[in-house]
Amino acid sequence: MQEYTNTETISFEQLDELVLWINKIHGFNFTGYSRASLKRRVTRIMELRNLSLFDLKSLLVNDFNFLEEFIIEITVNVTEMFRDPTFYRALREKVLPYLASFQRIKVWNAGCSTGEELYSFAILLSLEKLYSRSFLYGTDINTYVLDIAKKGIYDLKQMKVYSENYVATGATGTLADFYTAEYDAATINHSLKKNTLFSVHNLVSDGVFNEFQLISCRNVLIYFNVELQKQVLNLFYESLCPFGFLCLGAKESMRDLDLLKKFKIVDKTENIYQKIA
Repeated sequence: MQEYTNTETISFEQLDELVLWINKIHGFNFTGYSRASLKRRVTRIMELRNLSLFDLKSLLVNDFNFLEEFIIEITVNVTEMFRDPTFYRALREKVLPYLASFQRIKVWNAGCSTGEELYSFAILLSLEKLYSRSFLYGTDINTYVLDIAKKGIYDLKQMKVYSENYVATGATGTLADFYTAEYDAATINHSLKKNTLFSVHNLVSDGVFNEFQLISCRNVLIYFNVELQKQVLNLFYESLCPFGFLCLGAKESMRDLDLLKKFKIVDKTENIYQKIA
């Protein structure tokens, strides 16, 4: 006998209505997200929970815990320490020597998720003796992942992969120098946390909050449509100090020609740019 299911398929028209409805009720603006990506994630939630569209809306209004889980599922991005080692090698060779000339170094990791990338930056700055005059901001729309980032405690099994990434960057020593292992958990050293701050920031609706020497937003823009990508890139431009650096993911690039004129391409493969205008 076939099992009964309440799950419906959601059309793009229904998805657009749901996005506007969520923005009106809860203030979360997903209008600039890639519709295809958003549809996949909403459909997955409905299938896993065996929900109709009516059920989904009802839970989003009446169940705050479900709302939090929904936001997590929609916004969370996969991350790991020293992901794409060639990027960190390029950062160490082409960016950090220039940053060393600044009296203070402020780094913004936008869409930081659970914090592995921000701690990777902290380690890199520490290796170059720059951490003491650096301050790192990690922001995300998702409060759940920010709580994990603040604690800086990760599965010890994952550290094996992270350690392989670290070695591939060409950095000296081992990743184990920067965390304490206890039972099945690895805790990032306190010395790497003292100059960090994790907080909520919405790239869609929030504005400039500081002037940075380095901004990294990797594997986030691919979930946005072209208009929102342009809006966010302009936000980054306004947030950078003169000759500051912008790092985008390998699958992302700056396509807007007017904006591109304001940057110098530092590394075409790794999509690292320097503000020149």
